[in-house]
Amino acid sequence: MKKDLQIPEVTGVEMAIVYEYNALYKTNDWNVYIINKKKVDLEMVVIVSQGFSEKKTTSLLRKKIAVLPKNSFAKVEFIQPELFKLNNRFQVSFFEDNALYEKTFLFKQNTIKEGALRMITLLNKRGILVK
Repeated sequence: MKKDLQIPEVTGVEMAIVYEYNALYKTNDWNVYIINKKKVDLEMVVIVSQGFSEKKTTSLLRKKIAVLPKNSFAKVEFIQPELFKLNNRFQVSFFEDNALYEKTFLFKQNTIKEGALRMITLLNKRGILVK
């Protein structure tokens, strides 16, 4: 039964961790974004995140976005710098044209740092991007 399911390859969807100023708290924070570079809206986007290493695993966090419009982005969650020493996995699933898509994005341990920040054009912010 499971072998009969065909899940197409995901393109045009990316995850980013961005270092940005929080005007409300007057702090610099790290935030996770999902980016939709496709020319179609994504529906029922579900993101499950977890940090892990050989010795430690964090609890699962889930986020649902009803519709992620074409050529747009959405903030998913705040991420604490203490988690950067872990691998951070984001499992994303969504519907596009009534087909289910699924992809796992992985930010490897110790790769999230200020020295690795690059400009992310669609967000107009500096961050670390995983395709």
